[in-house]
Amino acid sequence: MPVKTMSATMVQSYTVTRFYTGQVTATRSSELGFERSGALVWVGVDRGDRVEAGDILARLDTQNQGAQLNQLRAQKAQAEAVLQELRNGPRPEVVATARSQVNDLQNQIALETLRRDRREYLHQEGAISREQLDEVAFNRSALQERLNAAKSQLAELENGTRSEQIAAQLAVVRQLDASIADLEITIAKSTLRAPFAGVIGERRLDEGTVVNAGQAIVRLVEGDLPEVEVGVPVEAIPQLTPGSTQVLQVGEIRYFATVLAIEPEVNPTTRTRTVVLAVNNADLVSLAPNQVTRLEMTQEVSTTGFWLPTTALTPGDRGLWSCFVVVDGKLERRDVEVLHTETDRVLVRGLLQSGDQVVTEGVQRLVPGQVVQVL
Repeated sequence: MPVKTMSATMVQSYTVTRFYTGQVTATRSSELGFERSGALVWVGVDRGDRVEAGDILARLDTQNQGAQLNQLRAQKAQAEAVLQELRNGPRPEVVATARSQVNDLQNQIALETLRRDRREYLHQEGAISREQLDEVAFNRSALQERLNAAKSQLAELENGTRSEQIAAQLAVVRQLDASIADLEITIAKSTLRAPFAGVIGERRLDEGTVVNAGQAIVRLVEGDLPEVEVGVPVEAIPQLTPGSTQVLQVGEIRYFATVLAIEPEVNPTTRTRTVVLAVNNADLVSLAPNQVTRLEMTQEVSTTGFWLPTTALTPGDRGLWSCFVVVDGKLERRDVEVLHTETDRVLVRGLLQSGDQVVTEGVQRLVPGQVVQVL
């Protein structure tokens, strides 16, 4: 009976493709809200919108803060005008008026001195009473006090503003500056901006809502270069190195990815280590956070055996498999153990030797001892 055969060749190892399950993770994902409470007056994005870093996402009502800011700016302008006046000192016309007042009082005192001398003479002659003499003396004393005050004021004007007054007014201006800066920060924080480029994953609130500080308005997910985390058995880790390129499979689509890091800790439940990969492909539209992925790895297994086509095997005894070998024109059954199976071939070991002529087809019609002719 004619049969087809192949020469058995021993191999020292074989390669196997294994898949390890992981998931897509966003590089960054943030629930975005305001640092202060207020009425939400505008939300400019919706779910699925792509935004760039710095884009405006929402705004709070700032009418009250704007009015307060205008009031503070007006107060600052007034305080700065006073400060400038203090620094410049009194105007010449004010000094001239004060000097004129001093001269006038000096003239009045001189006149009262003459009147007092005349009244004293008249009093000595008995022409006027003591009361009339005292009246003139009192008027001169009052004028002298006014003159002293006028001279003090004139000296102050001529010496200029005291440094303590300038420092006090400068402190008022700086305090207003601080209040204005604080209010400007509050107004700036009433505008919500994207901290990084990404896609709006969820819009939580609409216009008209009064929000609290820290309450989420939108969820922003970074959409570029998503990362994938895969749990890989410890024994397979040596095949992966940071920077190496691997193949990821998502559904029916294959992606190339670069190994970013391998976490050193072993998960006590799965006994695996987490491998972090960055997807390289430019077209990433079909990838989304939490999507299931599979890492494709080709591993080399060290073991001796023989590759045979699946059609060369026939069921044997005690759950083993058998094949037929042609020896001197007759068939001999050889029991084998299947080590690894692929689509159309199997790796076996057993009572085979290199060079044996193994029948590759039609083994169901063969029996041990049968005379055959090798084609």
